[in-house]
Amino acid sequence: MEMRAFGSTGMNVSVLGFGGSEIGAAEVDFATVDQILGAALDVGVNVIDTAECYGNSEEKIGKALVGKRDSVYLFTKCGHQSGFGGEDWEPDMLRRTIDRSLQRLNTDYVDLVQLHTCTQEHLEQGDVVRVLLEAKQAGKTRFIGYSGDSFTARYALEMNVFDCLQTSVNVMDQEAIDLTLPLAAEKGIGVIAKRPIANAVMLRTTVAPGSYESEYWDRWQVLDYPELKGEDPVSIALQFTLAQPAVATAIVGTRRPENFVRNVESLRRTVSSPEIFAALRARWREVAGADWHGRQ
Repeated sequence: MEMRAFGSTGMNVSVLGFGGSEIGAAEVDFATVDQILGAALDVGVNVIDTAECYGNSEEKIGKALVGKRDSVYLFTKCGHQSGFGGEDWEPDMLRRTIDRSLQRLNTDYVDLVQLHTCTQEHLEQGDVVRVLLEAKQAGKTRFIGYSGDSFTARYALEMNVFDCLQTSVNVMDQEAIDLTLPLAAEKGIGVIAKRPIANAVMLRTTVAPGSYESEYWDRWQVLDYPELKGEDPVSIALQFTLAQPAVATAIVGTRRPENFVRNVESLRRTVSSPEIFAALRARWREVAGADWHGRQ
């Protein structure tokens, strides 16, 4: 699998990473998680991204990586109290969740801890950043990052304290391509693209109103890309995301091993071209709503 430099961190990361949100669901058993991660590592994936608020995702990942910890870059996020008493983003709670994440992940350190979509006000106040810097100084994490979107993500980049940005980048969510990715590239900050295939809404015939996928579904009805109505829209969508400035890795999550294999195969197909990408960008500029901000 192709590797890319992750900004100025010195890490070379696989262009496809595994996102741990979906495996945190109670109905996904450990055997399935072990199978998915085993398949991911077998094809060269070396990025695993999770968060303290993704159910028991951290525990499952920690168990699956016994004896394999040194073969991956392990990323997590913090900010939500998720079982601890107190308010989200409270400094002591943040410290406790970072320590709990290390325990759950069965490791002494992670490669990256990210603030999980906190507001610009929290960033300006400064306590949340200081907690992450303390964790970095203590060796609990090698790097720190911000996970979020739109103008708050832009402000996070302008602070010059974060080593990376995780943000939404896909065919249905292109705000970052103009707003944050060029600045990240200029500053040498690596980008993790979340939702790189836009929840695969182009493969669906309908979605439930108000569901997790509904916002992208609504955008899809307006964008109506002809380029995504052929035989392999997922490959085009994934390759579009990975073609954007500063994007080092695109994380995809799944509850089914076969879906992860499909995404790996999507990288191997030569189905995209600069002309197709230009058409997708042009259509976005033509019809995207002014309120189509990056999805949190």
